[in-house]
Amino acid sequence: MNLTFRNAERKDTLLILQFIKELADYEKMLNEVVADEATLETWIFDKQKAEVIFALHDGKEVGFALFFHNFSTFLGRAGIYLEDLYVKPECRGKGYGKALLKKLASIAMERGCGRLEWWCLDWNKPSIDFYLSLGAEVMSDWTVYRIAGDTLTQLAE
Repeated sequence: MNLTFRNAERKDTLLILQFIKELADYEKMLNEVVADEATLETWIFDKQKAEVIFALHDGKEVGFALFFHNFSTFLGRAGIYLEDLYVKPECRGKGYGKALLKKLASIAMERGCGRLEWWCLDWNKPSIDFYLSLGAEVMSDWTVYRIAGDTLTQLAE
């Protein structure tokens, strides 16, 4: 496998957005993407609230992972939260997704993190099967909650 990795740079903002939109389309959620280049550039590169790594095959980007640090009070240390993992459809089944997760696990270990975690849509059986094959644990005792949009604005008032 001729696979390498590189950290995203500011000049990659459009490419990051393209990968996000491809993932959203796969997840049948493209209509929910409101991010644009300026917003991503601000939050990823200016405010440094997230990081992106690309997987490259023969120098061409075939996948990406967008992640950031969270914190576990029980462990008393940071973890890595994987927001997006995506490999182009024509590149799937070649080990690139596993290689990206291995790279993230390596980053987590280098930084002394206590865990690597993410969410997966309930209907996404291919991804669920893939994650389980790596030894990922389903967090069945937890329910995700979200406050956003007008509800977030109202709660803040």
